[in-house]
Amino acid sequence: MSLSALSIHAHFYQPPREDPWTGEIPIEKGSAPFPNWNERIHAECYLPNAVLGNFAKVSFNIGPTLFSWLGEHHPDTMHQIIAQDRANYQRYGVGNAMAQAYNHSILPLSGYQDKLTQVYWGLAEFEHRFGHKAVGLWLPETAVDYETLEILSQLGVEYTILAPWQSERQDIDPSEPYIVQLPQARNITVFFYQRELSGQVSFDAGATINADQFAMQLLKPQLNTAKSRRGESQILMIASDGELYGHHKNHRDRFLARLVDGASEAAGLYTTFPSLWLRNHAPRQFTRIRERTSWSCHHGVMRWSGACACTPGKAEWKARLRQAFDNLAGELDGLYREFVRPLVGDPWRLRQRYIHVMLGEMGMPALISEQTANTLSREQMKRATLLLEAQRERQRMFTSCGWFFEDFDRIEPRNCVAYAAQAVRLARQATGVDLAPGAIKDLRHVISPYTRLNAAQVFESYLDRP
Repeated sequence: MSLSALSIHAHFYQPPREDPWTGEIPIEKGSAPFPNWNERIHAECYLPNAVLGNFAKVSFNIGPTLFSWLGEHHPDTMHQIIAQDRANYQRYGVGNAMAQAYNHSILPLSGYQDKLTQVYWGLAEFEHRFGHKAVGLWLPETAVDYETLEILSQLGVEYTILAPWQSERQDIDPSEPYIVQLPQARNITVFFYQRELSGQVSFDAGATINADQFAMQLLKPQLNTAKSRRGESQILMIASDGELYGHHKNHRDRFLARLVDGASEAAGLYTTFPSLWLRNHAPRQFTRIRERTSWSCHHGVMRWSGACACTPGKAEWKARLRQAFDNLAGELDGLYREFVRPLVGDPWRLRQRYIHVMLGEMGMPALISEQTANTLSREQMKRATLLLEAQRERQRMFTSCGWFFEDFDRIEPRNCVAYAAQAVRLARQATGVDLAPGAIKDLRHVISPYTRLNAAQVFESYLDRP
């Protein structure tokens, strides 16, 4: 029997806003009457969508750093979200939630070990929260290359979601998933979202006022009539930022609730999610991906590494910030390897597994015992912990939001520099080696084209804090 289905993917994410010294989010202008944007978006989006039960009906991912904040500040909301995925898992054997690479860094711009850490951390965090392994993983900004997909496959991920222009095929049919063959004789499934529908949901406020009209006038005409005549099943995939439903657009949480619970069915489509669809509809076609592409930059991944038309004005600061951080990351990694390898042998495996300490699943002594038969002294244990925390901040400094907008003098890039300063500070405490002079030299060239603030000023202001 042929089936026509609708799957809506909602990508829920906020950049980390915590001060690395205090661990708290400072008062943020513009978020009134709430103290910060996380609180405001929770009230306008995360909470109402959880109350309406929307998390049970859509495919979704929640950024791990955002979920950590929810767990600390709004545990009831977090538990509602988890329960809605779990209901699907118990009913179907698969849940509707997807994992996400941990720090929302642009993976094609990362080295192999960073990609591996980001994916491993994201999968571990997902299993910790949801109580089962992830079948799918959302790539930050859907930025992709073959090495990243290979890592996903190696770690057991079965599918991801991409934009249609990320396929090499010009005739891509978004009404069915595709197999992407990988270099090491592996495969991964890719769902390509429907470009027109996703654009209307994201950017046309008038299109999402009435769910019944949306379903009949916009959804239904996008069905592949040739497939319908042949009796073939098809799936329409819509993907957008999850914050669209209630925060970016008022009352769209209710629009979503109606769309997935009545309106789409009246238009002849039932709602599903990718992992459930794959149980009965194995992909039949193959494609190759266009490497170093994304869903929010039509110049590949240039938005996060240099100047492109996606952001107006002078963007030379982006390339300079990327280069400064790449240089600093290399120095931090060198120290980490030098001091940790004699203790445990494989410093990168130790870094991957450190997520279980971050999540509170084990302590440092248990982690060290897992990685080596050596007994570490108290001083060695302290040094290893500080260096791992430095690596944690080093991962955080590459958060994609630091490069997304047109100006350096915004909270997102300034926070990334703060995380870099904290990484340097922790590494200095652990080893006595001060990486600050080299970092400051590079960061002086990162200058806001509007306010002339330079990144070295931000870096030093955080580094010198008591």
